[in-house]
Amino acid sequence: MSTFETLQARGFVQQSTEGARALLDGPATTFYVGFDPTGDSLHAGHLLPVMVMAHLQRAGHQPIAVVGGGTGMVGDPSGKEESRQLLTAEGVAHNKRCLKSQLARFIDFGPGKGQLVDNADWLLGLNYIDFLRDIGKHFSVNTMLSKASVKLRLEKGLSFLEFNYQLLQAFDYLELNRRLGCKLQVGGDDQWGNIVAGIDLIRRVESRESHGLTIPLLTTATGAKMGKTVAGAVWLDAEKMSVFDYYQYWINVDDRDVGRFLKLYTFLPLEEIARLEALQGADIRAAKAVLAFEATAIAHGKEATELAQAGAVAAFGGGQNVESMPTFNAKLPIPVVRLLVESGLCDSNSDARRQIKGGAIKIAGEKVMDAQAELTAGHLDTEGAVVLSRGKKKKLRVLGS
Repeated sequence: MSTFETLQARGFVQQSTEGARALLDGPATTFYVGFDPTGDSLHAGHLLPVMVMAHLQRAGHQPIAVVGGGTGMVGDPSGKEESRQLLTAEGVAHNKRCLKSQLARFIDFGPGKGQLVDNADWLLGLNYIDFLRDIGKHFSVNTMLSKASVKLRLEKGLSFLEFNYQLLQAFDYLELNRRLGCKLQVGGDDQWGNIVAGIDLIRRVESRESHGLTIPLLTTATGAKMGKTVAGAVWLDAEKMSVFDYYQYWINVDDRDVGRFLKLYTFLPLEEIARLEALQGADIRAAKAVLAFEATAIAHGKEATELAQAGAVAAFGGGQNVESMPTFNAKLPIPVVRLLVESGLCDSNSDARRQIKGGAIKIAGEKVMDAQAELTAGHLDTEGAVVLSRGKKKKLRVLGS
């Protein structure tokens, strides 16, 4: 199976230029994906283009990860109904460092391998008048207004700052083509208009051919946006979301999503995925366990994943290794409502009281029915700990002091 066919078979291809297939199925080529540092962590919804980068690098192509220290100061309006909050230079710099560290888990940035670049290197020093004369003259306002991302925002208001984003991203592609011989841009399908603008700019300025490929904007079988949960985003940063909870996210996906997610979020061979995808009934749990282990190991490493797996077995499978469960240190006595909020099992005091009233909260397997209840030293086992749970899927080992 060719490189392009592999991407198609795994569900990574939404749109592509006519020559993208031949480019990827031919000799090694340089391609790029952009990441604006609007936050200090990627989440599971960001991972599709990252996985494409990893697959293409394994096929011999050379990835460029562009961390947008320049475009991050503007904010991409694509796919957004409201303006992004503008970041300070210090905020962009902090987020950029965090994203670089996370991308390195997926991409080999060793000598002669992948490259990490910052578009601030060429954007922040631009002379505005020169930029308008040299680059702006190649853009038609009518064409820019026809883009879907712009149309969506015109109804609610689009700042001139954001309107310029398409020029800046197109200029990124032009600069990468000039500096590093980049011939392909990969991005989410909401980026198609920006990608085409870059391709057209390279053709006009350099008289060279370049290409683009977009990835589907993914939702789960329930219609939820990929990488989002009721509690918030599925972060890659272990400080924002523990490895245990990351593992639990994947093992609790909808049965209908298991095969699709195995193709997108793991490197397992398609033949093995087909076998797992064919499992039915209770056997689908085995496929979910494989998905959870493989997806978590890619993001957090095998050792941390094995600990998360052991914690899951202890919490939900009757295992004895409860030390592997996520833990929370509490000064006793403590009101259960407060403990639920401070430990992250509940979002607020009112949420905690609702969960108690509904019978969802247990201490050492016993339901807590009184919203005024406290956790005391009497609840602790001989090791000074007790398991606190919310429903069937959220458990925590509380260490008392």
